[in-house]
Amino acid sequence: MSDATFEDECDVNQDDSQEDVMTPAELIAKLEEAWLNEKFSPELLENKSEVVECVMEQLTHMDANLQRVKKGDMKASIHRMEIDRIRFVLSSYLRSRLQKIEKFFPHVLEKEKCRQAGEPSLLSPEEFAFAKEYYSNTEAYLKAVALKRMPPNLQTVDMLKAVPEPCLDSFVFLRAKESQENILVEPETDDQREYVVDLEEGSQHLMRYRTIAPLVSTGAVQLI
Repeated sequence: MSDATFEDECDVNQDDSQEDVMTPAELIAKLEEAWLNEKFSPELLENKSEVVECVMEQLTHMDANLQRVKKGDMKASIHRMEIDRIRFVLSSYLRSRLQKIEKFFPHVLEKEKCRQAGEPSLLSPEEFAFAKEYYSNTEAYLKAVALKRMPPNLQTVDMLKAVPEPCLDSFVFLRAKESQENILVEPETDDQREYVVDLEEGSQHLMRYRTIAPLVSTGAVQLI
């Protein structure tokens, strides 16, 4: 995507101790990377709320600038198309996250509950509130339409057992952004042995998600 319609560089907090200043092109690249990773990973990934907020802020500035452009200007049409493309990626990213929260809500909340101090948050504050409300509403609905009609010993349900977990053993396509050595690959059958592979920068692979999940988190590989 072009960065022609973005005005300024954007400050994105990576953690409490450092702040990265990104150019418009880098900001869009970060959004696209988060979008593709979220779209193709079987589990909910760490939230990128700083990138989302920065993109939304820039889109507001871009809309305001377009209001001052003369009608019929070719640049205005091109910039409007660029805004629409960015909005599509942003909406698709947020929609993918909400779909996973709805699908795996008890596991998402449990993972967030067990998060160690200093670990990045899985959910944004808004997503956390949505997940809690979704859990509460689902539990209330089950009690209203089914559980209260069951025998007393069957009127409770363990959501963690009732809702399937994300399948981390599914296979994903990926591209290595950085060279990685000695990646341990677990055997698929009892007849096979575990082995190691090296990922060269720029190479593409089809691998089990569980194997490369840590590399997705660190940004060493990109899901495609």
